[in-house]
Amino acid sequence: MEYRRLGGLDVPVLSFGAGTFGGRGELFGAWGNTDVAEARRLVDVALDAGMTMFDTADVYSDGASEEVLGQAVKGRRDKVLISTKAGLPMHDGPNGAGTSRSRLIKAVDDALRRLGTDYIDLFQLHAFDAATPVEEVLDTLGDLVTAGKLRYVGASNFSGWQLMKSLAHADRHGRPRYVAHQVYYSLVGRDYEWELMPLALDQGVGALVWSPLGWGRLTGKIRRGSPIPEGSRLHKTAVYGPAVDDELLYRVVDVLDELAAETGRSVPQIALNWLLTRPTVSSVIVGARNEEQLRENLGAVGWRLTPEQVSRLDKASEVTAPYPYYPYRNQEGFARVNPPIERLIAAGLAG
Repeated sequence: MEYRRLGGLDVPVLSFGAGTFGGRGELFGAWGNTDVAEARRLVDVALDAGMTMFDTADVYSDGASEEVLGQAVKGRRDKVLISTKAGLPMHDGPNGAGTSRSRLIKAVDDALRRLGTDYIDLFQLHAFDAATPVEEVLDTLGDLVTAGKLRYVGASNFSGWQLMKSLAHADRHGRPRYVAHQVYYSLVGRDYEWELMPLALDQGVGALVWSPLGWGRLTGKIRRGSPIPEGSRLHKTAVYGPAVDDELLYRVVDVLDELAAETGRSVPQIALNWLLTRPTVSSVIVGARNEEQLRENLGAVGWRLTPEQVSRLDKASEVTAPYPYYPYRNQEGFARVNPPIERLIAAGLAG
């Protein structure tokens, strides 16, 4: 397992996403319903492979994911990094969502209780709260860090201006800086590259990638001319995740199939490995409903795609960027001062 620096943490390039733990509700029940005994086994396999970071959130199965994870790592807390999130709605009543001071303090205390620990290695805001001043959010996070309840803080699903405003306030007033941004990024969803990746390069914010297989579309089971397999969770969960154009998906899968034949690796392993070549990516979060799936995902590390293979995937997955990133980014004069990500990689200025 390779490790990369995230704030003051050394994190594995693959982290375990515990969204399958607990299995409560329509969405998370479709993801998986891993109980404590199976979770312990998955943690065993992960740790043996050097996968030391485990990511969850309060909203996953209404807190059950945190509870199961806490039981699964009991007795070996010093061997793991726990990442969790808060901010999305936990209930419909007052103070059920957001990142106000009262909401954050309660969310952290509840997470600590469910996880059975007295500190969280990385605590992330699950979404931007436009109703709460950035100052209040960061002041509260600073207090929680000072109290020893949080080691590092991050964000998730922020827009560029939301993240930059938060970083600027943290720098100006000596508050904890977001060291991580948990984002959607995949071969069929490269929007992260247009603004958030350059921001992360400039500000030193590491990306934690969620849904790296395009919300379950890059498993190797979906191909041109074939219906979604009967057992696919997409039948129940597609409406909750990012949309993907069918032609883009099939174009990418065609190349993934070619590379699978060339490398002897599976389609999902290649899709995950491609992400590990991208600038700012600190760790890719992978889930698993069972040991077989986990071992399959772990096969994405320990080898590298060639530059030519990466280029083929880049070309197959490329889409026209929206304004203001297009059309000027493709004009030579503009590109000299605002080079596209591919040029930064080639120049060795990112990665």
